[in-house]
Amino acid sequence: MMYLTDYHHHTDNSFDSQASMKSVCEEAIKKGINEICFTEHFSVNPQAITYGHMDFKRYFSQIEQCRHLFGQRLKIKVGLELCEPHLLQETYHEQLQGLPLDFILGSVHNIENQDIRSYMVHKEPESLYQRYFEEVYQLVRNADIDVVAHLDLMKRYAVDVDYLGTYDFHVCKEGLIEIFKKAIERNIGIEINTSGFAKKTLNEPLPSMKVLKLYKELGGEVLTIGSDSHAASTVGYHLDTALDMAKEAGFKYIYTFTSRQPETIKIV
Repeated sequence: MMYLTDYHHHTDNSFDSQASMKSVCEEAIKKGINEICFTEHFSVNPQAITYGHMDFKRYFSQIEQCRHLFGQRLKIKVGLELCEPHLLQETYHEQLQGLPLDFILGSVHNIENQDIRSYMVHKEPESLYQRYFEEVYQLVRNADIDVVAHLDLMKRYAVDVDYLGTYDFHVCKEGLIEIFKKAIERNIGIEINTSGFAKKTLNEPLPSMKVLKLYKELGGEVLTIGSDSHAASTVGYHLDTALDMAKEAGFKYIYTFTSRQPETIKIV
């Protein structure tokens, strides 16, 4: 039987979730998930919406409580989703130094200190996506992270704007190749983020199968699966679909992390 993991989840330690960690763990156990990693939003940029919300003492206390309650039935890992960690690198290093983290996601939610929804207004599709992927490249080039979160997040919002929509894979391919080459060089992985299936206008993961296959063709191996859930009810969302995608793309393993060291789980 496949060892099941969900490596992207938010609770009320993040600004945009009301889920309790205890309820998430209980739901994960009900769904047969073996390992979960909490990845709360964290930013050191005062202009980012995520700034100032994280209480590390509270977060780590909840982790320990849940490990005590559920540790025999669920492996619980502690992680963070850092917003634009390629910027303000020294501040990130200072604030995270010494924290017992298992896993760090890096994401681009803001461009030029504007959130994606605001930044994309009145932009042309090609230039918009090109600029977004340029920022993702800087993320994988400079940031101290383990995995890129929702690689093509921009499409989650752009699909709802008639003049934007999602991007043309072939137009953006060269930019994606550069991102993947640098990520592979630095041992940074990507995730299959299943949250896109919840959006009817999108109905695909982040990234899509074409992008996932490109990563594999270029030699990419480090791959995690994350629901990006902000509620207990959606823990493990479309996990089976993501595993099927990984197999179809040629991956043999899903990755987990302990103290930021990668470990493999064979896909069966």
